[in-house]
Amino acid sequence: MRHYVVLRLLLAAFLLYVAWPIIPQETGFVAKLFWGAWLAFFILVVGGNFAALLQMVSPPVMEQKELRRRQASNH
Repeated sequence: MRHYVVLRLLLAAFLLYVAWPIIPQETGFVAKLFWGAWLAFFILVVGGNFAALLQMVSPPVMEQKELRRRQASNH
């Protein structure tokens, strides 16, 4: 599950890398508004993925032993 969060962060970083050179070239009000909204959405995406990444913790040792026991009995 953790690798999906990292992949989404990498994809967002790649999209910013592609878009960054184009941002200063736009001069119209609508273009600036679009890029402002795009950057705000980028910050929301990165923040949400970092929050999801930080909330992923391993279960306590007792639960890990129970999960291993269940997996062993199922196979």
